[in-house]
Amino acid sequence: MADVGDQKPSFDSPTTPFRKVVLPAEETIRIPRPPAPGNSVPIKPSTPPPSGPPIRPPVQQPPLPPMPPVLPPEPPARRIGDLPIKVVYLFGAILATVLAVGLIFVVFSGDVPTNNQPGEQVVRVAPIPTSSATPTAASPSPTVSESPIVLPPVPESKAYKNLSGTASLVTGTITDTKSGISYPRLASPWKARSYPPYSIAQRIGKVEMPFTLIASAMYPGESPEKKPSSDADYREIATQAVRWSIRTQYPKGATVEWTASKKIPLGKGWTLGYKVTYTNDGEQEVAQAMVTVVEVGKTKPAMLMASIPESNKARWRDLNTLALQVRPL
Repeated sequence: MADVGDQKPSFDSPTTPFRKVVLPAEETIRIPRPPAPGNSVPIKPSTPPPSGPPIRPPVQQPPLPPMPPVLPPEPPARRIGDLPIKVVYLFGAILATVLAVGLIFVVFSGDVPTNNQPGEQVVRVAPIPTSSATPTAASPSPTVSESPIVLPPVPESKAYKNLSGTASLVTGTITDTKSGISYPRLASPWKARSYPPYSIAQRIGKVEMPFTLIASAMYPGESPEKKPSSDADYREIATQAVRWSIRTQYPKGATVEWTASKKIPLGKGWTLGYKVTYTNDGEQEVAQAMVTVVEVGKTKPAMLMASIPESNKARWRDLNTLALQVRPL
């Protein structure tokens, strides 16, 4: 049995030197150096150009026009059933408003609402005859069919005394823009209504002769050849207007007694007050009346006429109110 010290260990000692491992020879790769900065020298082709006809440059084609934009498809037509309920309500409200406004204009088309009852009698304005009331031997007889209205001489000045009765309450002012005058609007029982051929009228009771009426219109006679200028001119025109009122407002055969003859309070014009005596249903009655003509910037003046028969004599004092407050616009 060998000695223990003569046996070789099965592993190398830590001090054993490393073995040198030789690798294959490495290949060296040469990288060309970049050219130095400066003018570059073109590289000649290594092969000559091919023989034959010269090569022409390609012909440039004209640019194509731009494509039209693509429009979105049209939306389908909408029907009433496709509308939102809010839009339907809005159209309904607009239509109702338009109809309401139109109805208001129809109802209130004038200064005074038209509320004449069916079958009411409407007094038509008859032109005042231009012929003389009392023809002379040298002048031809009147050509009008109506008998001439004979009036007593008109006083140059006569104060308007307060008439009997109680004056009605004045509730406002009626502005007659067609005639160009304004005057008091009276309380009940007076009612302001449209009453052709007058511009505006205030009435009491039924429309029957003799009338209880306050009305304004342009002078119903023919226009004077020239515009009146003096008080005498307007007094004469007022006299002609009284003749017209006797013919159209009272039964035939009525007579006149003057109660006032005076200049209007403001502007140019004249007022005549008069008492009318007539026969109605076989009985003699009286009425108080007035006529005022007012210069309104035209050749023909405006007229305010009022007539109150004996059946409404409690309103006779209203004539004084009208005479004092009639004005040109």
